[in-house]
Amino acid sequence: QVQLVEFGGASVHAGDSLALSCAVNGRYRPSYGMGWFRQAPGEAREFVAAIPWSGRTSYYAESVKGRFTISRDSVLRLQMNSLKPEDTAVYYCAIAPVVDRGTYDRPGEYDYWGQGTQVTVSS
Repeated sequence: QVQLVEFGGASVHAGDSLALSCAVNGRYRPSYGMGWFRQAPGEAREFVAAIPWSGRTSYYAESVKGRFTISRDSVLRLQMNSLKPEDTAVYYCAIAPVVDRGTYDRPGEYDYWGQGTQVTVSS
């Protein structure tokens, strides 16, 4: 059984920075990719960022490119800078067997999901 636990959600103001973390508990595959998705009220879940096992590359939604940075060491991280009100959402981390240019933004490719952490950005 694999459990993902997100940390770091908060209420901030536009222009602030915030860092999210995601810990993986339990045993999964020897190597795996991870990603961040988000869901705003009344909206579908959308891709934010993803990183493969190697960590040598990363993928971003156009809406966050240049502002968000995904990284991984013992945990998965998402550094969010220059936050905007439209970044307000519940943020989820997820784990997948492989993250590559053909799969990174597809929720169906991810096997396990965290419970989500709320990020609220006020103007």
